[in-house]
Amino acid sequence: MLEEILRYFPNQIYILLENMLRPDLNLQRELQEIRIRVGRSILLKTRQADLIIDYQISTSEILQILERLCENSIYAYKNQICEGFLTVKGGHRIGITGTAVSENGQIINLKYVTSLNFRIAREIINCSNQLLKEIIDIENNSIYNTLIVSPPGKGKTTILRDMIRNISNGINEIHFRGMTCGVVDERGEIAAMYKGVPQNDIGVRTDVIENISKSKGMKMLIRCMAPEVIACDEIGSKEDIEAIREAVTAGVKGIFTMHGKSMEDIKNNSQVNYLIETKQIEKVIFL
Repeated sequence: MLEEILRYFPNQIYILLENMLRPDLNLQRELQEIRIRVGRSILLKTRQADLIIDYQISTSEILQILERLCENSIYAYKNQICEGFLTVKGGHRIGITGTAVSENGQIINLKYVTSLNFRIAREIINCSNQLLKEIIDIENNSIYNTLIVSPPGKGKTTILRDMIRNISNGINEIHFRGMTCGVVDERGEIAAMYKGVPQNDIGVRTDVIENISKSKGMKMLIRCMAPEVIACDEIGSKEDIEAIREAVTAGVKGIFTMHGKSMEDIKNNSQVNYLIETKQIEKVIFL
């Protein structure tokens, strides 16, 4: 994992990070983000604390890192950059900010890139095992339509990914046959596709469509791939809910996530609350 990230940094920064991270296996395990900002120190974010490396990043170093991320062809990655992130081999996701160039209300370019946020991707295999028994309908070899709710950064995407893997592969211990799954990976955080190849294990019966809105992606998967289960992250808009209703009406099961802490947060989103009140969402899990 470490080399997958460090290879994008210029030599001087590479040495600084390697000297700090390589000897400390615990720090490697706890590392969540590496934040690079022009004219400021490097920040390493762990579960417990922020560690500051006293090294001032220059504009030229930011550009050099970006060029390496884009394999020396920034233009080829322009669409992803305009979405504010890149996904690299290993599933690691790099957030990008700077001066946006807009045209007709759409971002068409980012210039003067000022910040990069390397978000470290980690799969936690079998982290969903305890929750799976709540959403699997053994009698019908199916699942209950499920909504996973948690505040940001509490693991809902990690749980969702592992649920998809298990449902797709099947679970021999409980005689659950695998189901065909369709994943709408709007922001590339579930499967973490790199050049068309999922970097995360999402199961043998899973099809992924990425870089598309959840509502359009769900409709496309249902029309083209006939999934038994559909999954996507962070629902909430009217268009999302309409697409979910169409999927459920068509007999497709679903697992979805949203930000929140309580039922009150769900009730404040009338679109999502409607799915629960009409029993189109059968299970709600709070992390």
